[in-house]
Amino acid sequence: MAEINTLVVRKPCFGLPTGCPECLSAYIYLKFAKIPFHLDFHLNNPHTDQVPYFEFRDCVAYNNEREGIIECLKKDVGVVDLDSGFSTVPEWISTKAILTTWLADALAYELWLGGEGSSAYSIYYSDLPWPLGKILYWKKAHWVKLKHGITNENAEVKKEEIYERANSGYDALSTYLGEQNYLHENRPSSLDAIFLAHGLVVLQTLPESSVLRIKFSEHANLVRYVQQFQTEILEATPSPSSVPQFHAGSSSYASRSQSGSKPKNKPKREKTQEEKTFKRKAKYFVVAQLVAVVVFLTLMTTNDDAELELDDAGLDYDE
Repeated sequence: MAEINTLVVRKPCFGLPTGCPECLSAYIYLKFAKIPFHLDFHLNNPHTDQVPYFEFRDCVAYNNEREGIIECLKKDVGVVDLDSGFSTVPEWISTKAILTTWLADALAYELWLGGEGSSAYSIYYSDLPWPLGKILYWKKAHWVKLKHGITNENAEVKKEEIYERANSGYDALSTYLGEQNYLHENRPSSLDAIFLAHGLVVLQTLPESSVLRIKFSEHANLVRYVQQFQTEILEATPSPSSVPQFHAGSSSYASRSQSGSKPKNKPKREKTQEEKTFKRKAKYFVVAQLVAVVVFLTLMTTNDDAELELDDAGLDYDE
C-alpha cells in the first residue's frame, strides 16, 4: 500500500484550498514538486505557528521548525528542492527579501488593520464562538501594531510607508517577471509558491476597495500570472471540500465523511442526563466568554484612559 502524505492547513475559503497565505504557499510548492498528498484542515488554535504541517511516514514537519514549512519540506521530508542552483543568485535573494518582508508585511497590515477585518476573521476565526473569535482577532491586530511600531500618532505615516514599499515591491516583481511563466529562469521555485499564495489571497480574499488589491491589480503581468496558475492548477484540482477532512488539533483526528451523504431522519428521543449536563455547561461556557469580552474591553478602555492622562500630564509639564 502506498504511503499517504498529508498536508494540514487552515480551512478552505474564498474559493481557495486554504485562505492562509503560509498554508497556501506550502500547498503550491507541493503541487510544483508533483508530490501526491491529502489535504486536512486544522480548525482550532488559529494562532499556532505549527500550521501548516506535513505528515509523512511516522514523522511530522512543522512550520515553526527551521525557516518555515518549505525549508522543512526540502531538508527534512526530502521533497524535490525547487530552489537548487538559485539560493546564491543575487536577483533571487533580493526577490525573496521583497516577498518575505515588504509584501508579507503589507498583506498582514491589510488583513488585520487595513479594513474591517472580515477577511482575516473568515480565514482564521469563523469556526470559533463569536466572542472568542473577536478577542483573538483583536489580540492579533494589537500584535501587528506592536510589530510595526504603530501608534495613534504615527498610524497614517506607517500606513503610507507600508503601502509604498508594497507598491515598489510589485513594480520590481513585475519588471523581474516580464513575460516569463515563472519568476526565475522560467521554472518554478519556492519564490513562485510564496508569490502566488500572496497574489491569490490579495485577489480572492480582500475586498475590491482594498488598497493593496488595487495596487496589485495595476500590474497586468502579475495578475495574469496568478490567474493562469489558478486556472491551470487550482481549478484543475478536485476541490478539497468534496472530501472534507478535519484536524481538531495537531495530534487528533475528527471523523471523516463524504459531504454528499445526507443523514437519515431519526425518531426523536428523550435527552439523557449526560446530554442535559453538557448543554447546561455549554451555556455557562458562552456566558463566560461574554464576561471575558466585557473584561477585555474594560481593560482596553482603562489602558487608553491611562495613556491619555499621561499624555496630558506631559503636556502640562512642558508648559
